[in-house]
Amino acid sequence: MYISEMALWFARLFIVTMGLAALPATAATTALPNAEETNEIATEAYIYAYPMMLMEVTRQVSTNTDKPIGKLAPMNQFAHLDSFPDASSTMSIRPNADTLYSALWYDVSREPLLITVPDSGGRYYLLPILDLWTEVFSSAGTRTTGNGAQTLAIVGPDWKGTLPAGVTVYRSPTVIGRMGGRTLTKGVADYAAVHKFQAGIKAIPLSAWGKPDYVAPAGKYRPEQDMSSPHDQVNKMDAVRFFTLFTQLLHNNQPHANDYPQLARLARLGIAPDQAFEFTKLAPEVQAALQAAPENARKKMALAAHHLGNLSNGWIMLSSPIGTYGADYTRRATMAQFGLGANLVEDNIYPTAFNDADGKPFDSAAKYMMHFDKEQLPPIRAFWSLSMYDERQLFTANPINRFALGDRDALKFNADGSLDLYIQREAPDADKLTNWLPAPASGGFTMNLRLYWPKPVALDGGWAPPPVNRLN
Repeated sequence: MYISEMALWFARLFIVTMGLAALPATAATTALPNAEETNEIATEAYIYAYPMMLMEVTRQVSTNTDKPIGKLAPMNQFAHLDSFPDASSTMSIRPNADTLYSALWYDVSREPLLITVPDSGGRYYLLPILDLWTEVFSSAGTRTTGNGAQTLAIVGPDWKGTLPAGVTVYRSPTVIGRMGGRTLTKGVADYAAVHKFQAGIKAIPLSAWGKPDYVAPAGKYRPEQDMSSPHDQVNKMDAVRFFTLFTQLLHNNQPHANDYPQLARLARLGIAPDQAFEFTKLAPEVQAALQAAPENARKKMALAAHHLGNLSNGWIMLSSPIGTYGADYTRRATMAQFGLGANLVEDNIYPTAFNDADGKPFDSAAKYMMHFDKEQLPPIRAFWSLSMYDERQLFTANPINRFALGDRDALKFNADGSLDLYIQREAPDADKLTNWLPAPASGGFTMNLRLYWPKPVALDGGWAPPPVNRLN
């Protein structure tokens, strides 16, 4: 589950009557575009395919096990994390210490998958579902469906049939996808209660519904599976392997309805959903363009990363669209690269700070203060926190094992209702300890604010975090 909440950085209804059989004919009957446009289309093809490729490799890694263990679980089974990451955790960059995760990779090509969720007892939780294009098409949980017990069904794009009464249907645009759950956890003492809730979140195939003796089948561990970072694996793929796997995935995982203009352009180079990708049969100029596409696309995505959000008081505020992208394929690919599995902004936002109020990079040798006026406290309906990351973008060791500070902590407010947070590596005076976020022992650092279920003012530009001021 190699995802970062930079993590930071509903599906469109596809039209089943619009077949794609005509697209390969376009490639066969239309003359090749000129050299400049051929290179443009090849770069577009890589960017269009990148999120699906990253999802697929992540799926291969995350399901390479015979039974649920840690972050791994077989297809159509949940992996429930039972503790927060700490300073020794290196699996995911920019982790959080606010929620415990529950993750499921699904395949509904044969039959629907039913998900049971118990009553959360008022506890905040979120169960977004992403198709293989990384688009959020459902976001069940406290904000949208409430905290009561519920059963939902993930069904394939073409599935027709009858479901049990009282089940909410979510039609996945692709037959493969991922549900990534987050459950609010108020520290280590709250683990047991969260584990009980997680245990009630179960996945059951429709054919096994109502069978009390149902036991999920064992998965298949593949010793040959590369378990390194999915990002690295995709980046190392050459054009032949990349586009071959992509077209294979397209056979069973349909494009969105607004993708047809892009698909028509890709077909001009011989990339189409219902035909095999045969690199050696392509024109030499097309081969050259596709071979150059990965590097050209990554350069374009790197430039796009600078425009993912706006800068306010030194904080980068990611702007919409996030989680659902329409035909903005470059933004979708860039978000997948920097924050695979990003949620809808209505569910949470992640203001990020790399520099202090004067524009200087954070230095652990310095001391900083973040002052919230009473009316400037993070506007949320669920919770907020401020997390600390070292130069590796991981939690950093500190004397009190505190990696984040937020509204569930025993914060000390000023007499006027304002709040001061102290960010430094040495402990502050005793009366400030409860408001201390420890910095790394050396080097630079960055920080994330997390606002879960933000109020509208946090989404329309009416609020921004206060600047982080250097004290010495």
